[in-house]
Amino acid sequence: MPIYEYECKNCGKKMSFLILSQERLKTLECKNCKSKELNRLLSRVATPKSEESRLESLADPSKLAGIDEKDPKSISRWMKQMGKEMGEDAGEDFNDTVDHAMEEAANEDGGQSDDL
Repeated sequence: MPIYEYECKNCGKKMSFLILSQERLKTLECKNCKSKELNRLLSRVATPKSEESRLESLADPSKLAGIDEKDPKSISRWMKQMGKEMGEDAGEDFNDTVDHAMEEAANEDGGQSDDL
């Protein structure tokens, strides 16, 4: 699908537009400040991964290198990255569930968590 990202020269907000024709380009304006001064950005390309390659990526030991198992924020970041790699399989509310679990762990340990 031809979705392009733009950044407003006036307010700096980034936004995406569906462009189906050249005529559509003439009508683009910032969704925030209504300016017509927009810069087109280079977007990342999404490539589908097989379930096998996603799971192999999660098992890669180099992804575990920066994790401090005694730091709940570090564990939370890793869990969210794992959820991102799993995509829909993790569920829509995965990040909220991780945040809630980290808050509960911090509250139970008085903010100092040694074991999750």
